[in-house]
Amino acid sequence: MVLNYIWIAFFVIAFVIALVRLIFFGDTQVFSEIMNSTFSSSKTAFDISLGLTGILSLWLGIMKIGEKGGLIAALSRWLSPLFCKLFPGIPKGHPAMGAIFMNISANMLGLDNAATPLGLKAMKELQELNTDKKTASNPMIMFLVLNTSGLTLIPISIMVYRAQLGAAQPTDIFVPIMISTFCAAIAGVISVSIFQRINLFNKTILVFISGISAFIGGVIYLFSALSKEEIGTYSTLFANVFLFSIVLIFITSGVRKKINVYETFVEGAKEGFSTAVRIIPYLVAILVGVAVFRASGAMDIIIKGIEYVFKLSGLDTSFVGGLPVALMKPLSGSGARGLMVDAMKTYGADSFIGRLSCIFQGSTDTTFYILAVYFGSVGIRKTRHAVACGLIADLAGVIAAISVCYLFFY
Repeated sequence: MVLNYIWIAFFVIAFVIALVRLIFFGDTQVFSEIMNSTFSSSKTAFDISLGLTGILSLWLGIMKIGEKGGLIAALSRWLSPLFCKLFPGIPKGHPAMGAIFMNISANMLGLDNAATPLGLKAMKELQELNTDKKTASNPMIMFLVLNTSGLTLIPISIMVYRAQLGAAQPTDIFVPIMISTFCAAIAGVISVSIFQRINLFNKTILVFISGISAFIGGVIYLFSALSKEEIGTYSTLFANVFLFSIVLIFITSGVRKKINVYETFVEGAKEGFSTAVRIIPYLVAILVGVAVFRASGAMDIIIKGIEYVFKLSGLDTSFVGGLPVALMKPLSGSGARGLMVDAMKTYGADSFIGRLSCIFQGSTDTTFYILAVYFGSVGIRKTRHAVACGLIADLAGVIAAISVCYLFFY
């Protein structure tokens, strides 16, 4: 519903501004520019979706091998002690734990559309444990905030968009996104834990968070000591080695279980193909809306307004061009994705704003959309502290994204 109003607003605002430009400034080309933008953006949306088909098929195929090979279940058991502390209201061994882990795994691999059905399944399992069917339970809120904080370990779709739009090294945003999404997730977990009185000083939680924090801190320290050229080289190398290792580990798990790895991969890949096809109309819709909005001059007005405010405070304003993605992300994933693509087309995939837009896209998730879809699927009316904690995670992710982008690319 929110995206519906945003989409309509794009066209209405664009029309009003174009009319003003025509009547008061004699700009006779404005409507031609708007219509040309609709054709070019539709073609861009289809081309991107076509490229996304292959990569989604690849990673859903790999995920299927990991699932049948027992690797997903093994990782679930490994994380079980942590999940039991973060979700004290879920009985040990309950199916909800497995569903939550599968959803988070899909999110960590950057498979947004694959994560949604898994998330709905997890929410259904959690609703069965919920004593008040109209009010969000504590485990539901923790699960929702973990989703809204992003938790993207491997931003597959973002790297595909970058490759499609001509980035020299599509994986160079891998480490920055990993750092940003970690900051968002930690902020979300802390905020929910305060509301729910979960003891974060528990040994299991402390060991897990300390370990990841030490790793992220080490990465930041290492890269802060390197030149910009070295940062790009090592960040890309690390990303590519890590991604290929994931593929190899998943395939090895299937071989060890003596499953037909090839047929299992094809089975999962078919799901990727259907998912990519479903994306096309949504991507066309949002890219056309954004293109019309930008061609009318409305986007420039907003960006210049924000830039003026930051200039008054004496701050550097290089990041302002990427802010529309950050502002849109809590409302709509597809809307933010469209703005990210638009930013890369306008400024260049390897520009500071182009990269920052990608980091914004990967650092958090669609807070209001997830709340509406997940809670709506089980009839939850009272969301309690879910919105506040989700927005805290979003804010932490945005601040981290800006900071890390300056460190890596400015």
